[in-house]
Amino acid sequence: MRLTHPLLQPIRSLHATIRTAVVTACEQASLESLSTIAEEAEGDTIYAIDRVSEAVLIDFFNREIASHSPIVLIAEGLPDGQVVLPEGAAEETAVWRIIVDPIDGTRGLMYQKRSGWILTAVAPNRGPQTSLQDIELAIQTEIPLVKQHLSDAVWAVRGQGVEAVRYNRLTETETPLQIRPSTATTIAHGFAMISRFFPGARAELAAIDEEIVLGALGPVQSGKAHCFEDQYICSGGQLYELMSGRDRFVADLRPYMEPILKRQNLTLGICCHPYDICTELIARELGVIITDGPGQLLDYPLDVHTDVGWIGYANNHIQQQIEPLLQKALRQRQLLPPE
Repeated sequence: MRLTHPLLQPIRSLHATIRTAVVTACEQASLESLSTIAEEAEGDTIYAIDRVSEAVLIDFFNREIASHSPIVLIAEGLPDGQVVLPEGAAEETAVWRIIVDPIDGTRGLMYQKRSGWILTAVAPNRGPQTSLQDIELAIQTEIPLVKQHLSDAVWAVRGQGVEAVRYNRLTETETPLQIRPSTATTIAHGFAMISRFFPGARAELAAIDEEIVLGALGPVQSGKAHCFEDQYICSGGQLYELMSGRDRFVADLRPYMEPILKRQNLTLGICCHPYDICTELIARELGVIITDGPGQLLDYPLDVHTDVGWIGYANNHIQQQIEPLLQKALRQRQLLPPE
């Protein structure tokens, strides 16, 4: 049975439009022009390539959704991070709160190193306290590199499961795609990683990574590799690697590093935000375990500024192997409350 939600097809159409617009811009514009800084926003740096996708958002949601169902649209680049549509509508009359990241993975995409992703999630409007746990529809669509003709899209409706397709840019056709998380019982010989994309606390994050891997797998043997890592600078991309069985463990602990940085008179830099992780429902519908540092479900508000720390385990076996070691490492550094 196909998944159903009143906003599924309109948002899939929006994603297709953004994907085409961004790929076309990448084909026609120079790397230097796409990587120009357009704005220094509160939560992140906005590059010229981001403006390509943002330009279609307001028009689309006004025309296709808000004209018959008022919404609160949450996205970077909007005044105060959100806008009520149609114009003039009161926030409390909105039916939906829709959170969007038009390009997640901007840095990799603008340098044509790796795919970006369009992320969108929909929750019933429960006011400002609406959180990630209220999301009932989540969709993410790959923005491929110029040299890449295939791109994936995956979506979930809460309680209904997941569907995925692979789009061929050359033939403009889609084919169904089966994805599933890894069933491995250990991170040995698989991909497992702690995010440390940017300067700031990288040494501490690497030390935590080493403690976890050595605690789980023991000493490294000469000429052998315990496991591997892939620093994909894109939260949606990291989620997809977990969903599709390519990664077994991913942790983004950047917000938990703030006390360590403060002790060194340093400032916490860029972190994951709710719009970066808004499609985690898809991973959970597939059986991936997504938690915060203490091991609880992510319950962050739908906004553009809250710093989010999250951990993803491909399955229960991986969680049982890694979570105690991870939490021990964080507690020893006084980065989590005592048990």
